Amino acid sequence: MAEAKIIDGKAIAEEVRAEVAADAARLKREHGIVAGLAVVLVGEDPASQVYVGSKDKATRAAGLNSIQHRLPASTSELELLELIGALNRDDDVHGILVQLPLPGHIDSTKVIEAIDPDKDVDGFHPVNAGRLAIGERALVPCTPTGCLILAQRALPDLRGVEAVVVGRSNIVGKPMAQLLLQQDCTVTIAHSKTRSLPEVVRRADLVVAAVGRPEFVRGDWIKPGAVVIDVGINRIAGDNGKSRLVGDVAFAEASKVASAITPVPGGVGPMTIACLLRNTLQAAKAQAGILQASAGQS
Repeated sequence: MAEAKIIDGKAIAEEVRAEVAADAARLKREHGIVAGLAVVLVGEDPASQVYVGSKDKATRAAGLNSIQHRLPASTSELELLELIGALNRDDDVHGILVQLPLPGHIDSTKVIEAIDPDKDVDGFHPVNAGRLAIGERALVPCTPTGCLILAQRALPDLRGVEAVVVGRSNIVGKPMAQLLLQQDCTVTIAHSKTRSLPEVVRRADLVVAAVGRPEFVRGDWIKPGAVVIDVGINRIAGDNGKSRLVGDVAFAEASKVASAITPVPGGVGPMTIACLLRNTLQAAKAQAGILQASAGQS
Protein backbone atom coordinates (compact mmCIF):
# COMPACT_ATOMS: atom_id res chain seq x y z
CA MET A 1 0.00 0.00 0.00
CA ALA A 2 1.19 3.53 -0.79
CA GLU A 3 2.36 5.86 1.97
CA ALA A 4 -0.43 7.85 3.58
CA LYS A 5 -1.28 11.31 2.31
CA ILE A 6 -0.07 13.93 4.80
CA ILE A 7 -2.89 16.21 5.97
CA ASP A 8 -1.19 19.62 6.06
CA GLY A 9 -2.67 21.36 9.09
CA LYS A 10 -0.49 24.40 8.62
CA ALA A 11 -1.79 25.07 5.10
CA ILE A 12 -5.41 24.39 6.05
CA ALA A 13 -5.09 26.66 9.11
CA GLU A 14 -3.87 29.44 6.83
CA GLU A 15 -7.00 29.00 4.72
CA VAL A 16 -9.19 29.22 7.84
CA ARG A 17 -7.34 32.36 8.99
CA ALA A 18 -7.80 33.94 5.56
CA GLU A 19 -11.55 33.21 5.70
CA VAL A 20 -11.73 34.76 9.19
CA ALA A 21 -9.83 37.86 8.05
CA ALA A 22 -12.16 38.35 5.07
CA ASP A 23 -15.23 37.85 7.25
CA ALA A 24 -13.87 40.18 9.93
CA ALA A 25 -13.29 42.90 7.35
CA ARG A 26 -16.87 42.47 6.09
CA LEU A 27 -18.25 42.64 9.65
CA LYS A 28 -16.40 45.90 10.24
CA ARG A 29 -17.39 47.36 6.86
CA GLU A 30 -21.07 46.45 6.98
CA HIS A 31 -21.82 46.67 10.71
CA GLY A 32 -19.01 48.74 12.24
CA ILE A 33 -18.05 45.89 14.57
CA VAL A 34 -14.47 44.83 15.27
CA ALA A 35 -14.49 41.43 16.93
CA GLY A 36 -12.51 41.62 20.18
CA LEU A 37 -10.67 38.81 21.95
CA ALA A 38 -9.54 39.29 25.55
CA VAL A 39 -6.82 36.90 26.73
CA VAL A 40 -6.02 36.70 30.43
CA LEU A 41 -2.67 35.30 31.57
CA VAL A 42 -1.97 34.82 35.27
CA GLY A 43 1.63 34.16 36.26
CA GLU A 44 4.80 33.63 34.25
CA ASP A 45 4.53 30.08 32.90
CA PRO A 46 6.96 30.11 29.92
CA ALA A 47 4.82 27.90 27.66
CA SER A 48 1.74 30.00 28.41
CA GLN A 49 3.65 33.18 27.59
CA VAL A 50 4.54 31.74 24.18
CA TYR A 51 0.93 30.64 23.53
CA VAL A 52 -0.47 34.03 24.51
CA GLY A 53 2.05 35.81 22.28
CA SER A 54 1.08 33.59 19.34
CA LYS A 55 -2.62 34.24 19.94
CA ASP A 56 -2.03 38.00 20.09
CA LYS A 57 -0.11 38.01 16.81
CA ALA A 58 -2.67 35.81 15.02
CA THR A 59 -5.60 37.86 16.32
CA ARG A 60 -4.15 41.13 15.05
CA ALA A 61 -3.17 39.59 11.71
CA ALA A 62 -6.79 38.54 11.15
CA GLY A 63 -8.04 42.08 11.76
CA LEU A 64 -9.51 41.33 15.19
CA ASN A 65 -8.95 43.42 18.30
CA SER A 66 -6.51 41.76 20.73
CA ILE A 67 -6.88 42.72 24.39
CA GLN A 68 -4.33 41.29 26.80
CA HIS A 69 -4.42 41.17 30.58
CA ARG A 70 -1.17 39.87 32.06
CA LEU A 71 -1.50 39.45 35.80
CA PRO A 72 1.08 38.45 38.43
CA ALA A 73 1.02 34.95 39.90
CA SER A 74 0.01 36.51 43.22
CA THR A 75 -3.34 37.62 41.77
CA SER A 76 -6.14 36.35 44.00
CA GLU A 77 -9.06 34.28 42.76
CA LEU A 78 -11.42 37.13 43.65
CA GLU A 79 -9.40 39.63 41.63
CA LEU A 80 -9.45 37.34 38.62
CA LEU A 81 -13.20 36.76 38.93
CA GLU A 82 -13.75 40.53 39.16
CA LEU A 83 -11.78 41.03 35.94
CA ILE A 84 -13.83 38.36 34.18
CA GLY A 85 -17.01 40.07 35.36
CA ALA A 86 -15.80 43.34 33.86
CA LEU A 87 -14.94 41.64 30.56
CA ASN A 88 -18.37 39.98 30.51
CA ARG A 89 -19.94 43.45 30.69
CA ASP A 90 -17.64 45.04 28.08
CA ASP A 91 -19.48 45.23 24.73
CA ASP A 92 -16.17 45.58 22.86
CA VAL A 93 -15.06 42.16 24.15
CA HIS A 94 -16.73 39.35 22.23
CA GLY A 95 -14.48 36.49 23.32
CA ILE A 96 -12.76 35.76 26.64
CA LEU A 97 -9.96 33.23 27.06
CA VAL A 98 -8.24 32.55 30.37
CA GLN A 99 -4.93 30.82 29.67
CA LEU A 100 -4.52 27.55 31.55
CA PRO A 101 -2.95 26.31 33.75
CA LEU A 102 -3.71 28.80 36.50
CA PRO A 103 -1.68 29.11 39.72
CA GLY A 104 -2.59 26.47 42.30
CA HIS A 105 -4.50 28.83 44.59
CA ILE A 106 -7.08 29.61 41.87
CA ASP A 107 -9.93 27.20 41.10
CA SER A 108 -9.91 26.89 37.30
CA THR A 109 -13.41 25.38 37.23
CA LYS A 110 -14.82 28.38 39.08
CA VAL A 111 -13.01 30.72 36.69
CA ILE A 112 -14.26 28.95 33.55
CA GLU A 113 -17.82 28.94 34.87
CA ALA A 114 -17.60 32.71 35.55
CA ILE A 115 -17.12 33.48 31.85
CA ASP A 116 -20.26 34.46 29.94
CA PRO A 117 -21.02 31.30 27.87
CA ASP A 118 -21.62 33.48 24.80
CA LYS A 119 -18.05 34.84 25.15
CA ASP A 120 -16.47 31.49 26.06
CA VAL A 121 -14.38 31.08 22.91
CA ASP A 122 -12.49 28.14 24.43
CA GLY A 123 -15.81 26.30 24.57
CA PHE A 124 -15.10 24.96 28.06
CA HIS A 125 -18.16 26.34 29.91
CA PRO A 126 -20.67 23.67 31.00
CA VAL A 127 -23.42 25.58 29.19
CA ASN A 128 -21.55 25.26 25.89
CA ALA A 129 -20.83 21.58 26.58
CA GLY A 130 -24.55 21.08 27.16
CA ARG A 131 -25.54 23.04 24.08
CA LEU A 132 -23.17 20.96 21.96
CA ALA A 133 -24.53 17.71 23.41
CA ILE A 134 -28.15 18.55 22.52
CA GLY A 135 -27.35 20.08 19.13
CA GLU A 136 -27.96 23.75 19.92
CA ARG A 137 -25.73 26.63 18.81
CA ALA A 138 -22.55 26.38 20.86
CA LEU A 139 -19.02 27.64 21.07
CA VAL A 140 -17.07 24.41 20.58
CA PRO A 141 -13.52 23.78 21.90
CA CYS A 142 -10.97 24.83 19.29
CA THR A 143 -8.92 21.63 19.01
CA PRO A 144 -11.80 19.25 18.20
CA THR A 145 -13.23 21.83 15.79
CA GLY A 146 -9.86 21.87 14.02
CA CYS A 147 -9.76 18.07 14.00
CA LEU A 148 -13.17 17.95 12.35
CA ILE A 149 -12.06 20.33 9.61
CA LEU A 150 -8.97 18.20 8.95
CA ALA A 151 -11.03 15.01 8.91
CA GLN A 152 -13.45 16.56 6.42
CA ARG A 153 -10.56 17.33 4.07
CA ALA A 154 -9.65 13.65 3.95
CA LEU A 155 -13.24 12.32 4.15
CA PRO A 156 -15.59 14.95 2.67
CA ASP A 157 -18.66 12.82 3.45
CA LEU A 158 -18.50 11.54 7.02
CA ARG A 159 -22.00 10.02 7.02
CA GLY A 160 -21.91 6.45 8.25
CA VAL A 161 -18.15 6.49 8.89
CA GLU A 162 -17.03 4.37 11.83
CA ALA A 163 -15.01 6.71 14.05
CA VAL A 164 -13.00 5.86 17.16
CA VAL A 165 -11.87 8.66 19.48
CA VAL A 166 -9.07 7.51 21.77
CA GLY A 167 -9.29 9.75 24.83
CA ARG A 168 -12.22 11.04 26.88
CA SER A 169 -11.16 14.49 28.07
CA ASN A 170 -13.66 17.34 28.35
CA ILE A 171 -11.40 19.46 26.13
CA VAL A 172 -10.93 17.09 23.18
CA GLY A 173 -12.34 13.57 23.44
CA LYS A 174 -15.93 14.22 24.49
CA PRO A 175 -16.60 17.27 22.25
CA MET A 176 -14.88 15.48 19.36
CA ALA A 177 -17.33 12.61 19.72
CA GLN A 178 -20.26 15.04 19.77
CA LEU A 179 -19.06 16.77 16.60
CA LEU A 180 -18.64 13.46 14.81
CA LEU A 181 -22.11 12.35 15.89
CA GLN A 182 -23.50 15.53 14.33
CA GLN A 183 -21.80 14.47 11.08
CA ASP A 184 -23.69 11.15 11.26
CA CYS A 185 -20.63 9.09 12.15
CA THR A 186 -20.91 5.94 14.24
CA VAL A 187 -18.75 6.94 17.20
CA THR A 188 -16.88 4.95 19.84
CA ILE A 189 -15.00 6.70 22.65
CA ALA A 190 -12.10 4.49 23.75
CA HIS A 191 -9.62 5.08 26.56
CA SER A 192 -6.96 3.47 28.72
CA LYS A 193 -9.48 1.13 30.39
CA THR A 194 -11.03 -0.04 27.11
CA ARG A 195 -10.78 -3.81 26.76
CA SER A 196 -9.06 -5.05 23.59
CA LEU A 197 -8.22 -1.46 22.66
CA PRO A 198 -6.21 -2.36 19.51
CA GLU A 199 -9.18 -4.35 18.17
CA VAL A 200 -11.55 -1.45 18.87
CA VAL A 201 -9.28 1.02 17.04
CA ARG A 202 -8.85 -1.43 14.17
CA ARG A 203 -12.58 -1.13 13.35
CA ALA A 204 -12.30 2.56 12.62
CA ASP A 205 -12.43 4.33 9.25
CA LEU A 206 -11.43 7.46 11.20
CA VAL A 207 -9.17 7.47 14.27
CA VAL A 208 -8.77 10.56 16.45
CA ALA A 209 -5.98 9.98 18.97
CA ALA A 210 -6.07 12.31 21.99
CA VAL A 211 -4.76 10.22 24.85
CA GLY A 212 -1.65 12.23 25.79
CA ARG A 213 0.80 9.31 25.60
CA PRO A 214 3.66 9.33 23.07
CA GLU A 215 3.25 6.92 20.14
CA PHE A 216 0.60 5.02 22.09
CA VAL A 217 -1.45 4.04 19.03
CA ARG A 218 0.63 1.61 16.97
CA GLY A 219 0.59 1.08 13.24
CA ASP A 220 -0.90 -2.40 13.48
CA TRP A 221 -3.90 -0.91 15.31
CA ILE A 222 -4.86 1.02 12.18
CA LYS A 223 -7.30 -0.39 9.65
CA PRO A 224 -5.79 -0.27 6.13
CA GLY A 225 -7.01 2.89 4.41
CA ALA A 226 -8.21 4.62 7.59
CA VAL A 227 -7.76 8.34 8.24
CA VAL A 228 -5.75 9.23 11.35
CA ILE A 229 -5.98 12.56 13.19
CA ASP A 230 -3.25 12.79 15.85
CA VAL A 231 -3.95 15.38 18.55
CA GLY A 232 -0.98 14.51 20.77
CA ILE A 233 2.05 16.73 21.26
CA ASN A 234 4.65 14.93 23.37
CA ARG A 235 8.29 15.88 23.84
CA ILE A 236 10.62 12.88 24.07
CA ALA A 237 14.38 12.36 24.01
CA GLY A 238 15.85 11.96 20.53
CA ASP A 239 18.73 9.79 19.38
CA ASN A 240 21.11 12.78 19.23
CA GLY A 241 20.43 13.83 22.79
CA LYS A 242 18.02 16.57 21.70
CA SER A 243 14.32 16.32 22.40
CA ARG A 244 11.79 15.93 19.62
CA LEU A 245 8.03 16.19 19.29
CA VAL A 246 5.90 13.14 18.60
CA GLY A 247 2.18 12.53 18.59
CA ASP A 248 0.00 9.94 20.27
CA VAL A 249 0.31 7.78 17.13
CA ALA A 250 3.44 5.92 15.99
CA PHE A 251 3.62 7.99 12.80
CA ALA A 252 6.20 5.94 10.86
CA GLU A 253 4.20 2.77 11.38
CA ALA A 254 0.73 4.24 10.87
CA SER A 255 1.67 6.16 7.72
CA LYS A 256 2.36 2.84 6.00
CA VAL A 257 -1.22 1.68 6.67
CA ALA A 258 -3.46 4.76 6.76
CA SER A 259 -4.76 6.55 3.67
CA ALA A 260 -4.22 9.97 5.28
CA ILE A 261 -2.61 11.14 8.52
CA THR A 262 -1.77 14.36 10.33
CA PRO A 263 1.90 14.96 11.21
CA VAL A 264 3.24 16.17 14.55
CA PRO A 265 4.11 18.99 14.50
CA GLY A 266 2.22 20.68 11.66
CA GLY A 267 -1.09 18.85 11.89
CA VAL A 268 -3.70 19.63 14.51
CA GLY A 269 -1.62 22.26 16.36
CA PRO A 270 -1.92 25.12 13.83
CA MET A 271 -5.68 24.55 13.60
CA THR A 272 -6.28 25.36 17.26
CA ILE A 273 -5.46 29.09 17.05
CA ALA A 274 -7.19 29.36 13.66
CA CYS A 275 -10.37 27.96 15.21
CA LEU A 276 -10.01 30.30 18.19
CA LEU A 277 -10.15 33.24 15.76
CA ARG A 278 -13.12 31.63 14.05
CA ASN A 279 -14.91 31.22 17.39
CA THR A 280 -14.25 34.86 18.29
CA LEU A 281 -15.73 36.08 15.03
CA GLN A 282 -18.77 33.80 15.35
CA ALA A 283 -19.28 35.01 18.94
CA ALA A 284 -19.19 38.65 17.79
CA LYS A 285 -21.78 37.94 15.10
CA ALA A 286 -24.04 36.03 17.49
CA GLN A 287 -23.88 38.82 20.11
CA ALA A 288 -24.85 41.35 17.44
CA GLY A 289 -27.75 39.17 16.30
CA ILE A 290 -26.18 38.81 12.85
CA LEU A 291 -25.65 35.07 12.99
CA GLN A 292 -27.47 32.19 14.55
CA ALA A 293 -24.82 29.51 14.09
CA SER A 294 -25.72 25.89 14.61
CA ALA A 295 -23.72 23.71 16.98
CA GLY A 296 -20.37 22.74 15.56
CA GLN A 297 -20.25 25.81 13.34
CA SER A 298 -19.12 28.27 15.97
